[in-house]
Amino acid sequence: MSPVAAAFVLLGSFVSLLSGIGMLRFRTPYARFHAAGKASPIAFLLVAIGASLETGWAGRAEFLVVAAALVLTLPVAVHLLFRAVHRTEPVPIGRDDLATDTGMDHD
Repeated sequence: MSPVAAAFVLLGSFVSLLSGIGMLRFRTPYARFHAAGKASPIAFLLVAIGASLETGWAGRAEFLVVAAALVLTLPVAVHLLFRAVHRTEPVPIGRDDLATDTGMDHD
């Protein structure tokens, strides 16, 4: 493996480690989703760049398709998880702007 590819893979692994630490350390589910939803695609993209440097054109095309699918679908998935948690758990903040939208009133 070339040093540049190894650097990308190691950097992506480090970002993934930070995401995992954030998921363990943050107290609210919203903060945990934020840590996972922001860092995970960046970590994947860094590792995919490193791996694609070692593969041929067919491998690079596959990584590109997977990366595009991840970048397009992950924000929607995290948003839906936020909404599901918001509907099932009490809001840990004083003001709930979505209470009227979801039919839930925590006051």
